[in-house]
Amino acid sequence: MSLLEVKNLHTEFETTHETIRVLNGVSFSVEKGKVLGLVGESGCGKSVTSLSILQLLGGKGKIKSGEINFKGQDISKVSEKEIRKIRGNEISMIFQEPLTSLNPLIRIGKQIAESILLHDQNASKNEAQERALELMKTVGIPQAHEKFSHYPHQLSGGMRQRVMIAIALACEPELLIADEPTTALDVTIQKQILGLMKKAARELDTSIILITHDLGVIAEMVDQVAVMYSGEVVEQNDVKRFFDNPKHPYSQGLIKSTPAIEQVERLEPIKGHVPAPSKKPSGCPFHPRCPFAIDQCKEANPSSLYYEEGEMVKCWLYEKEDVQHEQAERG
Repeated sequence: MSLLEVKNLHTEFETTHETIRVLNGVSFSVEKGKVLGLVGESGCGKSVTSLSILQLLGGKGKIKSGEINFKGQDISKVSEKEIRKIRGNEISMIFQEPLTSLNPLIRIGKQIAESILLHDQNASKNEAQERALELMKTVGIPQAHEKFSHYPHQLSGGMRQRVMIAIALACEPELLIADEPTTALDVTIQKQILGLMKKAARELDTSIILITHDLGVIAEMVDQVAVMYSGEVVEQNDVKRFFDNPKHPYSQGLIKSTPAIEQVERLEPIKGHVPAPSKKPSGCPFHPRCPFAIDQCKEANPSSLYYEEGEMVKCWLYEKEDVQHEQAERG
């Protein structure tokens, strides 16, 4: 059962001279208690997708069309007052750089406690502080009693990220969005942070959207993979099927350009770069970089082609296969 279903989402940003469409028909789903990995190069639209879900686009950005169905309700259409009730309570977010998300003038224990009080008005101040302390212990902050009164700048990057996880989990959200949560951390701390998130998904039945460009993290953490390119999801698949048999040429390129532990073959980087949102090519946006591009790819962007439960690919190379699949289903 899908907890979150994003359908044909288009998000635009106003600039001084033009309107730029950054998301161009994004579609994917997240099942209850599962982890979805949103993967792709920088500039693919991963972060804008997460900000669209929570309506944190600022004054210049807006959702032009599409649906964001959370527990059956299209939250892209709700008021600011209603989305505020959902943020933090039912959907929480961990941002890439915790130092910019934490208030530098407020002690970390108080910041966690305030998050609890904000979303549980029945809790007393003492109860919130006790729960904050327990959360600090839960996310593995050593000497929690002592660090309760520390300011963010007194903690390491890994500890600050643990504080952000504690704040995000304070209200036991049903969906946790983590945007590159381990980018600036060393490998050992990264593994610990990812382990904490996985533990939350398992023990609290929390669904997670994990945004990353690291396929190693994807292989270790997620149940489903959604691959983004140029503001679109070009493939969604079960994580095992994705690595065993990636369908989209972009997915294949990502895997071939990622080093493995016992790498023998030479890495094959994807030629070129992700186009700027204002300079997208005609047709399929990946065709200038695709080794399998045909004339049809330059002329029109394919719609989503579905094969079986949980599997989707947007690529003209699979059009005939999709037609055969539909005919077989009709019998």
